[in-house]
Amino acid sequence: MELLRLKRRNNHFRSLVREIVNQQLSGRAAATILSRFIRLFPGNSFPTPKQVLAQPVRKLRSAGLSGQKALYIRELARAVESGQLNFRKIVRLPDEDVIVLLTRQKGIGRWTAEMFLMFSLGRPDIFSFGDLGLRKALTRLYGKRGRLTLASMQKIAARWSPYRTYAAQLLWASNDVSLDELG
Repeated sequence: MELLRLKRRNNHFRSLVREIVNQQLSGRAAATILSRFIRLFPGNSFPTPKQVLAQPVRKLRSAGLSGQKALYIRELARAVESGQLNFRKIVRLPDEDVIVLLTRQKGIGRWTAEMFLMFSLGRPDIFSFGDLGLRKALTRLYGKRGRLTLASMQKIAARWSPYRTYAAQLLWASNDVSLDELG
């Protein structure tokens, strides 16, 4: 089943740029902006950090990026280009160390770091308690009176360790299925 396969993405810079673009946007809007961003660079392949740094912020914004996201992507490119952010080292770090290292970058919060761990590094035991889709699915499945507390969500998700990334995928998918479709 495709849903339950963890894929690793080799272009970690691309993955983080994509996660920055995705922040607080619908999937369709983010995909459109990312596509426009890629087209800003010759050959329509994903740009290198050096190529991103060669572009002024206003050109990055012409793809539909907010001013803040354009700056965050440039800061990420600068950190990668300078060696401050070394992906060869990151892939060998424990999950929490990756989160600490990535969240030192402007524009990368815990959610973005968790998505990177799940979808770029293929880590099997990540659960993003700050993700709205996961909170929605957990509340629908386990919430008796409205929203669940963080502590109750952590207790539920703890039972799924060491496979919480797989549980997250199933929960996200459950948001797209209505009870009428199941019956």
